[in-house]
This record gives sequence, structure tokens and C-alpha cells, in this order.
Amino acid sequence: MRSPALIVCLKEIVETARDRRTLGSLLIGPLVGPLLFVVLMNVMVSQSISSVEDRLDVAMVGADRAPNLLAYLRAREIYPLNAPDIKTVDDAADAVAAGTRELVLAVDERYGEDFGTAHAAHVTVIFDGSKQRAQGRVARVRGAVNAYGQQIGALRLVAHGVDPTLARPLILDDRDVSTSAGRSVLLLGTLTYFLLFATLTGGMHLAIDTTAGERERKSLEPLLTLPVRRTSLLLGKMAATIVYMLAALAITLAAYVFVMHRLPLEKLAMTTSFGLRSAIVAFFVLCPIAPLGAALMTLIASFTRTYREAQTYLSFMLLVPTLPVIFAAITNVESSPKLMWIPSLSQHLLVTTLIKAQPLDPLLVALSAGSTLVFAALLASLAARLYRREAILG
Repeated sequence: MRSPALIVCLKEIVETARDRRTLGSLLIGPLVGPLLFVVLMNVMVSQSISSVEDRLDVAMVGADRAPNLLAYLRAREIYPLNAPDIKTVDDAADAVAAGTRELVLAVDERYGEDFGTAHAAHVTVIFDGSKQRAQGRVARVRGAVNAYGQQIGALRLVAHGVDPTLARPLILDDRDVSTSAGRSVLLLGTLTYFLLFATLTGGMHLAIDTTAGERERKSLEPLLTLPVRRTSLLLGKMAATIVYMLAALAITLAAYVFVMHRLPLEKLAMTTSFGLRSAIVAFFVLCPIAPLGAALMTLIASFTRTYREAQTYLSFMLLVPTLPVIFAAITNVESSPKLMWIPSLSQHLLVTTLIKAQPLDPLLVALSAGSTLVFAALLASLAARLYRREAILG
């Protein structure tokens, strides 16, 4: 004989599946996140990259004062752009501030006089540092001008019989030990947020409908008068919510596996190994979030009297999982046993480890799952106590 909790769970699953709006949100919601993610990542990559093979037209002030510099830039596919509206540095600054130009290269009026003397000639790159999309082009122009200056300086030293290395008493070498998969975390670090959000929203409507919704429709009182323990009824409703949350998580992960390898990460010297195997591991890592979310949603919805009121409170609750993820992004924390007791943060750190193509520590996985399930059990027991009170019908 099947338990009452299982019967209630199956009943809620079937009834919710008949609701087209809820079923539509279950299917559409998990797909919107990956599609939005891949669009944003493609835009970020396209704005951050300015390939040396692509032609770059830059508005210049006083380009005729530095013909050799102009030839050097042209050899690197950087060409002067005719800008009759820009005649001075102030005009260039106004144009960049107004957004009509992304960047302007200004050659100083004394460039010709200073270039052949002991004085340093001045060239100014005018840009708006608050505009991320221009940073790649600015870095490319600045790097080319600096390289030209270093080349001229080295040639001058050689002309005077001086070894150019004497002007560099210290040489700083970089040794980047990051892997291409590890660098991908810089862009894919928000993946956990989308997964957590999709999981929670997948069961939110069901959690509201089976508590505040039934109270508003006056169908909760007849249900609680049945000769079934209220705890069994509550566990059945929560189990149905968990099923829909896990379904949303599975759909979202499948969508990410599909779109992940369509990101142009190789242009940034990054790769991702987030495939089917990683998605399966991530599913089990994130599974404990479902019972925690179901218990928390059921508990909050138990205090509300209408569907709309519960929806308002739970919409704010969806912000809770983002706080630890933002904290981890700002502080750049690493996985450790002492952080595994924090739900959502521990899952974020473990999924980040997967993105880096690093092995998971079974102890950390167990601590993360155990602590999250303990919090879920505490919230579920508190919700059960509320269901045993007669005030639940009021």
C-alpha cells in the first residue's frame, strides 16, 4: 500500500502537469537562462576582442605631425579616420564624452619639435574608461604606440653605440599558471546563479499553489479534515515541488551543455570541458538545493493568505541564493570545508571547480550536501509544525 505522502505527491504532480501556465514556465524558464547566457557571453567576447588582423579606424588629431608613427600604425592595421569635426584635444574629449567617438588619438602640437630632441614627444589616447566595449580597441592602440616608442628608443641607443638592454636594469617576466579551462571561470562564473535560479523558479508556482493557493480557493480545509496526518500531506506537497525543481534543473543543464560549446571562448584563450559528464555531476551537486528551496518556499507560503501575497514574498526570496554567489565573486574564495556549510555558496564553489576541469573532493561534496539537507530538514519540520496548528486554516 502506497504511503499518503506518495499519493499526495503524485496527485500534485499530475494536477500541476495539467496546468498549461505552470508547465509552460517549467519548460520556458530553464531555457531562457542558457539562451540569455550565450547571447551575453557572445556580446562580451565580441566587445572585448580587437584582433590585430582586423582593420581599426581611429579618429586622429594632428596625424600629419607624425608620419612615421602613422606608417607604423598602418602596418598594424590601425588607420587614421577623417574627423573634420575634431580639431583640438578638447574637441576630441567632448566627442568621446558625448559618445560620438569611442576613442581619439591626438598628436601634440610640439611633437615634431620634441621628437628629435632630448624631450619626450607626447601622444594622447582619449577614451571613456566607463565604456567596456571600447577597452579592447584602446588597449590595442595604446600597445601599438608604446611599442613604437620603445622601438625608436632602442634605435637611438644603438645609434649612439649603447646596448639597449642597459636602459632596462630589470626585466619582469610573467608566468601564468592558469589553464584555459581555469580562465573560462572569468566568464562562466555566473553559471551557478542561472542554475540556482532556474531550480527554484521551477517549483515556486507549485509551492505557492499547494499552500496559499489552496487556502485562497478554500480547498485546504477539506483536505486537512481527511484521516491523514498533516505531516504526510505536507511532505507529499513538498516532494512534488522537489520533483519539479529537479526537472527544471535537468532541463537547464541540458540546455547549457548544448550552448556551452557554441561560445567563442577560444578567442580569449579559454576552453570549457563542461559537457554531459560534468552536467550529470553538477546535477547531483545541486540536487540538495531542491529540498531546501521547497521547504523554505512552503514555510513562507504558509504565512500568506493569497496566491499574490505568497508570490510577492517568494520573489524576494529568490534573491537569497545570489548573495553568496556575489560574495564569492568579489572575494574570489576557494573551496574549503569551513565554507561547505553555507547553502548555495558551497554548490557554487563545487560547480566552479567543475568548470575549471578540476577533480571534486568527495569530502567537500558530502559536507555541502549534508549541511544543505540539514537546513532543509529544519525548515521542513518548522513548516510541519505550522501545518499542525489550526491557525493554518484562518
